[in-house]
Amino acid sequence: MTNSVSANGAASLWATYELTLNGPSEGNPFQDVELRATFTQGDKTVRVNGFYDGDGDYKLRFLPDTTGTWSYVTKSNVSALDGVSGSLEVGAAKPGHHGPVRVSNRHHFRYADGTRYINIGTTAYVWNLQGDAMEEETLATLADGPFTKIRMCVFPKHYRYNENEPERYPFPVTKTGSSEWTGRFGGEFGWEFDFSRFEPDYFRHLEKRINQLAEIGVEADLIIFHPYDRWGFSRMSPAEDDAYLKYLVARLAAFPNVWWSMANEYDLMPSKTMADWDRFIHITSDNDPFGHLLSVHNCFAFYDHNHPRITHSSIQRSGANLSALWREKYGKPVSIDECCYEGDIAELWGNISGQKMVRRFWDGTVNGGYVTHGETYYNDEENLWWAKGGKLTGESVARIAFLRKILEDGPDEGLDPVKSTGAYRTTIVGGLDNVVLAQLFQPAAGEEDWPRVQAWFATAGQPHRYYLSYLGENQPNEFAVATPPGEKYSATLIDTWEMTEKTLADSVERGDVLHFSPKPYQALLFKRVDGE
Repeated sequence: MTNSVSANGAASLWATYELTLNGPSEGNPFQDVELRATFTQGDKTVRVNGFYDGDGDYKLRFLPDTTGTWSYVTKSNVSALDGVSGSLEVGAAKPGHHGPVRVSNRHHFRYADGTRYINIGTTAYVWNLQGDAMEEETLATLADGPFTKIRMCVFPKHYRYNENEPERYPFPVTKTGSSEWTGRFGGEFGWEFDFSRFEPDYFRHLEKRINQLAEIGVEADLIIFHPYDRWGFSRMSPAEDDAYLKYLVARLAAFPNVWWSMANEYDLMPSKTMADWDRFIHITSDNDPFGHLLSVHNCFAFYDHNHPRITHSSIQRSGANLSALWREKYGKPVSIDECCYEGDIAELWGNISGQKMVRRFWDGTVNGGYVTHGETYYNDEENLWWAKGGKLTGESVARIAFLRKILEDGPDEGLDPVKSTGAYRTTIVGGLDNVVLAQLFQPAAGEEDWPRVQAWFATAGQPHRYYLSYLGENQPNEFAVATPPGEKYSATLIDTWEMTEKTLADSVERGDVLHFSPKPYQALLFKRVDGE
């Protein structure tokens, strides 16, 4: 039996290519129909799973990673969908299409085409479920901001300031329950759903927003499960969890700007065991032929980021300076995806100052990690950015943009911690209780009477080329240069709060002493000027 096939336009490198086939709509196509396709180019083979999109439409999505001719053939338990074949000619990538983000140089990130990616995240958990007007406002805010990633949920969220219901749901509603925030973030609220079926329009809307994020250069770090739930989505059966995962990955794996965050605060979901999380990780990665980044975020106890299918450490901690320790422990990029929120709400995690948020970004940076922003300033409409998106009003965003510019002008490989600093040595051994003075300073031969060359402050860079030292809350009035012997560097004083840069010297070398006005939240940047 033949089947007419429609595609979503000409194929191009790193762009989602979609095939639509017509098939049965009776019964429960979400459970009854199996569909997959094999895409082939020479000896390269990519297998993708199809999904039911409602109204008798079945879709297959492919993300080509090479140009040229690809052929495909389908496999299904329904004759109308089985053995459908064809080919596509993949053209060059369109401007701004770089492919999925991958791990690079062990602790950093890079797009699949080799373009550098700097992970500067923000959090707006359910911005995509607030109605068109506010969602478009969020996109405009992101387009004008410094962020290259947004953490966001697939499912709606139940919490304080989140009592509004979404316009649509991921499953058919069979009974409406309560929306009231009573102080508990889980349990029974009277809602019932048919978990054997999906609502395609819910996922189409999510896809629309993911595509719009891609257009403005923002990655979608998708939170697949979370505990903040009045609808029962966190308490589905194992079979329902698995079906949801497979459907979600079939729909979204071909979107280049998707990351898989298996959970927000996995350890607050007592109905899920560690075996469940391991199964979820395997289902997601096994069904994703395009190898997107994958992580598990914690509240208290870390997930084991040594898991071979976890690509990077997604961590909730306020101590971003510990990024250096976690890099060494897990051998992967470190993303501090929750370090508290700039804001003024009552909750302890939601009322740090803009200065403290900026400090945590810098602490993470000079310790070789990446940090994610969030904002929780109260307003009468209860439209808090951390939950619903909208507008940003805090002081940290402009300073984060300033940091991004510094990073963009820095080494393409990213910044790695300088292991000779006292700050690094203290962090790696677990604190001052575990070190002695000689371990902290260890003067080089011939420098024993240079007490000021102590390289105490956390510093990151690339050897013999670039060093960025952050002074944090300290306010020294002088700084002894600790660059490698025999090399000349320019020295720049950075005010991370006032967002200024001042040249202190065009050429300095190890042992020279810089003098400047004492002030907290300054940094020093050294760039090699005499060649390498």
